Amino acid sequence: MQRRLRIGTRGSKLALIQANDVAVRIGRALGLPAEEAAEIVVIKTTGDRVQDRNLSELGGKGLFTKEIEDALTDGGIDLAVHSMKDMPTVLPDGLVIDCILERVDPRDAFLSAKATSIATLPKGAVVGTSSLRRGAQVKARRPDVTIVPFRGNVDTRLQKLADGVADATLLAMAGLTRMGLLDKVTAPLSTEEILPAVAQGAVGVERRTHDDEVGELLQRLHHVETGLRVAAERAALAVLDGSCRTPIAALAIIEGKKLAMRAMILTPDGSEVIETSREGLASDAIAIGTDAGAELKSRAGPHFFDGY
Repeated sequence: MQRRLRIGTRGSKLALIQANDVAVRIGRALGLPAEEAAEIVVIKTTGDRVQDRNLSELGGKGLFTKEIEDALTDGGIDLAVHSMKDMPTVLPDGLVIDCILERVDPRDAFLSAKATSIATLPKGAVVGTSSLRRGAQVKARRPDVTIVPFRGNVDTRLQKLADGVADATLLAMAGLTRMGLLDKVTAPLSTEEILPAVAQGAVGVERRTHDDEVGELLQRLHHVETGLRVAAERAALAVLDGSCRTPIAALAIIEGKKLAMRAMILTPDGSEVIETSREGLASDAIAIGTDAGAELKSRAGPHFFDGY
């Protein structure tokens, strides 16, 4: 590698932790200190700028990626680091994600000073989250609770909880782990209780398709098992045409050569839940995810989200 790579990222504390982790891994692969191998370029996205509305009102997952991908396409950066759960299933022409780091805990965390679990929340409690997926699954279990929007980075949402804006909130265990905030977790939520977002806990590195030099380097960072798990989940999402307007959850697990996957689609109010599961060879990850998504789409029918 004859150049110092420019890594594009959002500016949140968590995003910077992830980008710096990639810089360290690149440096290790090249036998260089991280600061000599790469520099971090912070890019503000629409999703970061607009904090007073739910993502579903603003237009979906691309809110956290468009400006970064524009910089990558234009040559302003050499690669981009993303939380894979933020990524649309269709990437811009000329860009590819073929490097995914080993997944961290994909579960959601329950945080509250008033209860130890969703089940023990007081009747009529207020739960803060801007994730339709989380809100829908909470409502499916506790129709009596009220869901209020909780935008902002992890620190902002923790402060809102401390200020009493809500009685509880849900955050990703992966983000709290990376930020050293596991002491804030009241309880991890099992994947049986709350099924995670597609690719939650996985970090992907995006590059220009024809940048073979970067591509060869990033293959040394790629975690194959995580890549297969994420491929299955994103394949289901692609069939469902998922966006931030659609409560969709999925999780694939690999044991040996076998992949097992659960996928779920809900109405935003949690009143209807459709779930399926699949098992097969991990090498067939995309086909397994595609099949699961097709079943959910067929069972939901064309009017599943009418009125929302």
